[in-house]
Amino acid sequence: MTDAQLLPAQVRQLLETAPRQTLPLTYQQLADALALQPPRTIQRVAQALESTMREDAQHGRPFVAALVVSRRGDGQPAQGFFDLAVELGRFPAEPSRQAEAWREEVERVLAAMA
Repeated sequence: MTDAQLLPAQVRQLLETAPRQTLPLTYQQLADALALQPPRTIQRVAQALESTMREDAQHGRPFVAALVVSRRGDGQPAQGFFDLAVELGRFPAEPSRQAEAWREEVERVLAAMA
């Protein structure tokens, strides 16, 4: 299996079993926890997270990817997360409503993991 096939499952496993007090993780923390080596570590993490989002949407589950945030900005996921969530029909297209949708998604993920 290739990295692109294995990595989404590894990402999901790590996020679903991470101690609650360590969440959310940054993209870099996730890359480090997965022992990813350059080049393109953050890009590979982002692609794996997008795969989990598509799978979660297909199965009607909350986005486990909501538990990964950017260390830049306001502690939310990168813009690609929001773009894909809108594309998958799970988040409002209106940017002013997306932060609240993300916070609600985090709560759903944590409740599903409890």
